[in-house]
Amino acid sequence: MTPKNNIVIGIIVGLVLIASYNVEANPLEFAEGLPNLGIVLEEILVLENIIDNMKYVPTALLAMLETLQMAFIGTVIGVVIGLPFSMLAARNLNNKFVYAPIRAFLAIIRTFPSILWAMLFVIVVGLGPFAGVLAIILYTIGFVTKLQYESIETIDSDPMDAVTSIGVSKFQLIRYVVIPESASHLLGQMLYMFDYNVRQSTILGIVGAGGIGFYVVQYIKFFEYGKVAVFMFVVLIVVLGIDWASVKMRDKFIVKSQHGMEVTTKKFTL
Repeated sequence: MTPKNNIVIGIIVGLVLIASYNVEANPLEFAEGLPNLGIVLEEILVLENIIDNMKYVPTALLAMLETLQMAFIGTVIGVVIGLPFSMLAARNLNNKFVYAPIRAFLAIIRTFPSILWAMLFVIVVGLGPFAGVLAIILYTIGFVTKLQYESIETIDSDPMDAVTSIGVSKFQLIRYVVIPESASHLLGQMLYMFDYNVRQSTILGIVGAGGIGFYVVQYIKFFEYGKVAVFMFVVLIVVLGIDWASVKMRDKFIVKSQHGMEVTTKKFTL
């Protein structure tokens, strides 16, 4: 390791120590508080409590279904709205007078986390899952759009130059080159956002935005950790299922998208 690398590592370590001091991160306090977990584990793992809390499984499943619906609607609508914005925000498709204000607008949306958007929409439409759906839509627009326009900017310029040289319109360029080239990235981003939105919905319950998070927050307030464990176990199973399904879909779609892009390229070059 070179002296330059040692200096960089030393600076990083020093910054971590300074930041830890400023935020009062004390490992001793953490170690002293670990025994408190025994109270939680006792309520969760005692057989009698487990049997008693199993009666909340149907409620947890129904709440999880509501959460999945919220995340699905929010993700799909957010991606549909965000996709045109990603085209406008890409530097290799537009000049700075187009992409700069679009990026500024998207940065404003991303500035606020979904829970703050949920608080706003609870004020607008009241308590319930609709406020959560609106918050998920807005957050998805800001997040997916950034990922997508960054993916568009990494597209190989050769296919774009080849198609542009034959005089196609920008719409045709997007239709036959940009979308096929970035489709696999978009699918991955959609699946990631759906997974994220499902888990994020457990937090949106803090402000009364519906979903399984509403029950989790209520039980935490009354220190009913056994019931919380039932609901979070349902969330865990669903998230693992989404992860498994997303891997299968990515593997299947990427092969098809690559084949489709080869066909499209041949079509324009013939």
